[in-house]
Amino acid sequence: MLDRDGFRPNVGIILLNQKNQVFWGKRIRTHSWQFPQGGIDRGESPEQAMYRELHEEVGLQPEHVRILARTRDWLRYEVPDRYIRRDARGHYKGQKQIWFLLQLTGQDWNLNLRATDHPEFDAWRWNDYWVPLDVVVEFKRGVYEMALTELARFLPRHDPQRNRFLRGGLRTRESDAHESSGHEFELPPGATFEPDPQVGLNREATGG
Repeated sequence: MLDRDGFRPNVGIILLNQKNQVFWGKRIRTHSWQFPQGGIDRGESPEQAMYRELHEEVGLQPEHVRILARTRDWLRYEVPDRYIRRDARGHYKGQKQIWFLLQLTGQDWNLNLRATDHPEFDAWRWNDYWVPLDVVVEFKRGVYEMALTELARFLPRHDPQRNRFLRGGLRTRESDAHESSGHEFELPPGATFEPDPQVGLNREATGG
């Protein structure tokens, strides 16, 4: 579904944990990392498409998140011809996106990269909010910067006193965990321990 200018309606998702870190997913069978995103189907609103993509790509349900904000208008990027199927050239120009900022209200183990038979990611990690744009495919970097900048003012503010208390509690729990035996750390479904994102950027650009 393209608009009259050749742009496909799409949604992008910035998912926060309680530390204001963002979900950073590694595209399946590539070294490319990105936020969840996907096309808006005919008859869907951007919010409906966001919830569908959220489940399809990371396995979350609406009750696992809270919407903090969305971009005021469409953010557009053009896709170079070499990434466009030959039969779509001359018609398809790129993507126009509404970006959503979500707060995870569930737990890490609610994330599931294998929620469908066609996974988009094969690994994920929590990353600082200002993601390294040099690991994002070049023609998307401008949109990422615009979305992150526009939505940054909606980041939840945390009480420093409370954070210190939580950090102290975390250290105590970590110490207890190290002293206990017979219990190994279990990753959420579909998650793996991965090195920092690499700069390999060969990937399909017109998909989800």
